[in-house]
Amino acid sequence: MIKEYRTIQEVAGPLMLVKQVEGVKYGELGEIELPNGELRRCKVLEVDGSNALVQLFENAAGLNLAYSKVRFLGHSLELNVSSDMLGRVFSGMGEPIDNGPKIIPEATFDVNGTPINPAARNYPSEFIQTGVSTIDGLNTLVRGQKLPIFSGSGLPHANLAAQIARQAKVLNAESNFAVVFAAVGITFEEADYFISDFRRTGAIDRTVLFINLASDPAIERISAPRMALTAAEFLAYEKNMHVLVIITDITNYAEALREVSAARKEVPGRRGYPGYLYTDLATMYERAGIKLGIEGSITMIPILSMPEDDKTHPIPDLTGYITEGQIILSREMYRKGYMPPVDVLPSLSRLKDKGIGKGKTREDHANTMNQLFSCYARGKDAKELMVVLGEAALSPMDLLYAQFADNFEAQYINQGFDEDRSIEETLDLGWELLSIFPKAELKRIKPELFDKYWRGE
Repeated sequence: MIKEYRTIQEVAGPLMLVKQVEGVKYGELGEIELPNGELRRCKVLEVDGSNALVQLFENAAGLNLAYSKVRFLGHSLELNVSSDMLGRVFSGMGEPIDNGPKIIPEATFDVNGTPINPAARNYPSEFIQTGVSTIDGLNTLVRGQKLPIFSGSGLPHANLAAQIARQAKVLNAESNFAVVFAAVGITFEEADYFISDFRRTGAIDRTVLFINLASDPAIERISAPRMALTAAEFLAYEKNMHVLVIITDITNYAEALREVSAARKEVPGRRGYPGYLYTDLATMYERAGIKLGIEGSITMIPILSMPEDDKTHPIPDLTGYITEGQIILSREMYRKGYMPPVDVLPSLSRLKDKGIGKGKTREDHANTMNQLFSCYARGKDAKELMVVLGEAALSPMDLLYAQFADNFEAQYINQGFDEDRSIEETLDLGWELLSIFPKAELKRIKPELFDKYWRGE
């Protein structure tokens, strides 16, 4: 039987203390009934003997301590899941906000999920085509991988997120592919951009959207990514779908976590973030993967904007430890007008070697990728020397490398947010750019591949 308590002691901002409670557990959901019959939700953050500290989902305005009642529901935050979620838009608490009907649930899942047993994980090895050359060709995304995008304030990560959600596909399994998109702490204009872009392109039909606005409570910001991952787990492990989860912006999530931590008067860690930030992020990121014996999978692209473009900031730093690489956006490329402005050299996908090659992409993929990296790195060095010493001090070969770097940025990196390149088009473009060099200069490509793909003289 659910008990009701009239023992609310105090309210401080989003937190409320309830005394003399029995059998209440950490993470349990509660309902507050106001004297006028209005219901507000809360969640248990801490239990100390018979005292429970709860966080309000809504604000505390109008809450009368003496006449309000609290009841605890015996379960944590849950999401009703169904195949009908595809094509729908939900709030950060899992409520439909697209004027459509409520979901008739096939099941109800706890949003905190359960970690995948490492022994039950299958190794990621299947290529996912995003249609973006800098990712597909150089920092390949593999099914079951966690590959974050590190951005900065003002950079167009929202456009890149929408492009990947629109274009991504597992080759030979398109009908069984879905995208779960969680927008965390964004403005109304950004939310409208995502929804209208998906509807305009028809991508909404295979997408589940969770939208949390900056004006929504901090606790909803913390629940939105978990709602998205719960929906993804249902589609992947119950419906055997290949699910791509895109979460933007993880920085807003971490800020909400810091806000709640400060309200609880916890001892702060680096830059004021709670000491458990690493653990908290890991509980989300590690829900991605492939389980042995199950066809479905969850691949994750978390997007975060680095405060002051600082890679050593706690959020990108800890994310880099947990995930398998990072795609870094460059302010220099953005100023040049190259979109998407990916900074190729510091970007990395640790699993790219597992998802490329014959039978997955093409036999020449690894060789051309290494050669493009090498030539671009040497071209960038040549351009820096040119600034210091002048063009006349460079050898003809160095000038050729500098020209290659310019061509590479203008044609390979710069493709806009609407062009969807197949992996064949990306690899062919790589060969075309390399054709300005004599064959003898391309030492990272196997000789037998020249006969088949070489486009130079």
